[in-house]
Amino acid sequence: MFQHQMLDAHVHLWDPERFPMPWLEDASDLNHAFGVEAYRSQIAALPIIGMIYVEVGVAPSFALLEATTAVALAQQEPRLMGVVAAAPLEYGDQTRAYLDALLALGPLVKGVRRNLQDEQDPAFCLQASFVQGVRMLAEYGFSFDICVRQHQLAATVELVRRCPEVRFVLDHLGKPDIRSASVDPWRAHMEQLASCPNVWCKLSGLVTEADHQQWNIERLRPYVAHSLDVFGPERVMFGSDWPVLLQATSYSRWVDALGELLDPLPIESQRAIWRHTAQRFYRLDEPRSAH
Repeated sequence: MFQHQMLDAHVHLWDPERFPMPWLEDASDLNHAFGVEAYRSQIAALPIIGMIYVEVGVAPSFALLEATTAVALAQQEPRLMGVVAAAPLEYGDQTRAYLDALLALGPLVKGVRRNLQDEQDPAFCLQASFVQGVRMLAEYGFSFDICVRQHQLAATVELVRRCPEVRFVLDHLGKPDIRSASVDPWRAHMEQLASCPNVWCKLSGLVTEADHQQWNIERLRPYVAHSLDVFGPERVMFGSDWPVLLQATSYSRWVDALGELLDPLPIESQRAIWRHTAQRFYRLDEPRSAH
């Protein structure tokens, strides 16, 4: 039995027959429903006491409905402790009406994500209207999940510097090029992000950035080690990125791999990464008991 209580800071649940998800057209292995029951079966042998639902890339017209549905899911899955909802931040002050609607959904909505990874312009996030939209999140008490690829990290550094009052978390360590075993300039950008006290990061999504068939612990080690060196365990949190991770591995194999990478750390540091960092970042109450 895995020894640490775990809070999964990055879970997706979806049904493409209910809400259109255009990106799944190129991912046939994921183009079907992954719901609460499927997630429960994945974690049955693990001491997961809470999870964060992260928006799944539905067509923008359905994004507010997605958030509403995610909040309602907590009625059937008590481990669902927070929702990171999609939000069109590039509309600047016009985004306020959308953020008002998210706020009205109640305290389960902890933050927002405007997925940036597929934007052609690496500096998309530095448009004045986008920066304005991000800055507004502080008024609502919402955090911002950053989903970018490594070539977008330079602009990301500038974004977080322009929004010091907003709490950011970098999803998937900024998607480094693990397939090619490249660490630069990713390494320098991570140092720059870590120098901003308003930024955290997630140990998630790494196996899907590695070779799906050939990845191993040693290929992940430089990225996990550097992130811990610059952020420290108090700003690093575990995430599964389920079910996307199924393209490369099982849930339990990812947990085992990360557990081996974290094992040399002091026990309190391990506990922070597996649970307490996410609990603090997303401002969660003590996890409710699972039924």
